[in-house]
Amino acid sequence: MELLDLVWLIPALPLAGFLLLVLGGRLLGEPGAGWLATAMMAGSFGATVAVFVGLLDRPEEERVFGQTLFEWMPIGGWDIDFGFYVDPLSVAMCLFITGVGTLIHLYSVGYMHGDVNFSKFFLYLNLFAFSMLMLVLGDNLLLTFLGWEGVGACSYFLISFWFTDPEKASAGKKAFVTNRIGDWGFMVAIFACLAALGSISYDEILSGAGSLSGTTATLIAACLFVGAIGKSAQFPLYVWLPDAMAGPTPVSALIHAATMVTSGVYLLTRVNPIIAEADTWIQPTIAWVGAGTALFAATIAVSQKDIKKVLAYSTVSQLGYMFLAVGVGAYVPAVFHMITHAFFKALLFLGSGSVIHGMHEEQDMTRMGGLRKYMPITAATFIVGWLAIAGVPPFSGFFSKDEILLYAWAENPALWVVGLVTALLTAFYMSRQVFLVFFGDERFTVDADHDAHTEVAAADEGDADTALDTEGAEAEALEHPDTAGAPQHDDVHVLHAAPHESPWTMTLPLVALAGLAIVGGAIQLPFTSDLHFLADWLHPVLGDNEAHIDVATGTKVGLAVVAVLAGLTGIAIAYAIYLRRMRDPIEPAILEEGWRYDRAITSFMGGPGRAGFEAASNFDRTVVDGAVNGVGALVRRSGGGLRGLQSGFVRNYALGIAGGAVLLLAYFLAQVTL
Repeated sequence: MELLDLVWLIPALPLAGFLLLVLGGRLLGEPGAGWLATAMMAGSFGATVAVFVGLLDRPEEERVFGQTLFEWMPIGGWDIDFGFYVDPLSVAMCLFITGVGTLIHLYSVGYMHGDVNFSKFFLYLNLFAFSMLMLVLGDNLLLTFLGWEGVGACSYFLISFWFTDPEKASAGKKAFVTNRIGDWGFMVAIFACLAALGSISYDEILSGAGSLSGTTATLIAACLFVGAIGKSAQFPLYVWLPDAMAGPTPVSALIHAATMVTSGVYLLTRVNPIIAEADTWIQPTIAWVGAGTALFAATIAVSQKDIKKVLAYSTVSQLGYMFLAVGVGAYVPAVFHMITHAFFKALLFLGSGSVIHGMHEEQDMTRMGGLRKYMPITAATFIVGWLAIAGVPPFSGFFSKDEILLYAWAENPALWVVGLVTALLTAFYMSRQVFLVFFGDERFTVDADHDAHTEVAAADEGDADTALDTEGAEAEALEHPDTAGAPQHDDVHVLHAAPHESPWTMTLPLVALAGLAIVGGAIQLPFTSDLHFLADWLHPVLGDNEAHIDVATGTKVGLAVVAVLAGLTGIAIAYAIYLRRMRDPIEPAILEEGWRYDRAITSFMGGPGRAGFEAASNFDRTVVDGAVNGVGALVRRSGGGLRGLQSGFVRNYALGIAGGAVLLLAYFLAQVTL
């Protein structure tokens, strides 16, 4: 048996963890259920490494491996199998899904301490991981769609994990429903592939893409793009992702960093031969949707006060970068940024959870400040994530973002300008977050005897990510001269205990992710083609569909310098405003409210939308159902009239026969006479 034969273990171990927790999770309790789930994810990561080594041992042209487990759906002349498709792209995805997923599971053991549904949480996490692995390993579109819908269902369970809070329950439903809007596109693409190629297996789809007509390829590519917009939270379907912050912080890290939201980018990269055959407007559309989403979300992030909301809009923005890369044919930079983003965004989300935990469930950054002395490990690792996402060399985010900007420049300088402005805003809002949380003066006070109804920490009681009700405690924000320049509240925020560092189960993943955020750029260094490890690894998947740019070395260096200066400018502006207090912060309410786009959707759905739905319902009830019911009533009345003829008396039937015979005789006589 070769190492590649172990591929079935990659999704099987999280599935086994899910089943074991279903059967005995409550018996294992805390922390046993958490350790079991974490061990299963670690085992899945080990199996992925083994498969990676097995694939690496093969020549480049042979780095595709299929494993069929059983015949799944024999439909007419089609046979759809349940199997796995192993190639450099799927293995690269599995490596960071299982690796980062293991760290998130470990973090959750400490984070969810004391929660009454501790075992259920890990049950959902393992099921989520299984679904995501099926999404990337499935050997046909239907299996990918199975995983696609699986992560959607699990995201509903996890986002609304604390469903007794109506806001959190609504956030889960919003994520589920919004994703369904995009999923119809994926389904139509599956049907189109089956009709055009007679198969939905990747082997036949990718090899047969060249035989598709331009119209069919465009239809499939456009429909898959619609599905990707929903799952990867691009405009206009991004609205579910910021609200997904209602879930526990490990869920935010799992969904926003390493798994679910990258599904759309993976799917578009997987079907790159179809995109290459589509009409020429497809890729520019993908690029501009990505660039516009990146800039739009970045403008919203600059005014958010919730520590997790900043990161949520940041995720939307970074996903926009990945779509921009796909749109300009830069598939390798797209995957590269997907991997580095998994490292630094998981780090930032888990770091924010550590801050919330240490601040006794407080999430408002304007009530923090100076936390680096209370939480040194969290602060140091968070700063690494900040520098990575801000594009400061030599951190990983610089290399992946710079490659995307380079390809954008080569394709269309206007796309580069949008990406550059987004990079500046990214550096600004992330610096603002770091300065408000870890630097400056403390904007809280500690009173161990403070009355419990004002602000009581819940970390030791579970609900480790639930902000307690502080209605009435927040007054209008003011600027105090003795602070670090952040908007303040009239009342002093009171904690029942001093902020504290998180336990080792939470800090160890932070340290590991910080290390990856520092060195992650090494997989694709720009200095020489000999250092393009990721590009060489993905070449069998992308072939000639990867864009080839011809940009002079001097131009490349100049663009990189400009990108670094843009990031440093954003950091400098945030430093001047939030630490040096050289001017008052300008944080427009319209940006804090997301340009009121979400509110507009809510108003439409509750007003004209609801009226339209009710009109459609009335039409269905009165016209469609009315027509059906009318036909039924007509048949019933006609049958009632005819039923009288069926009296059951033989003499009546004999009379009828005699009468019929007389009529027939008369008819024939009339015909003869004529």
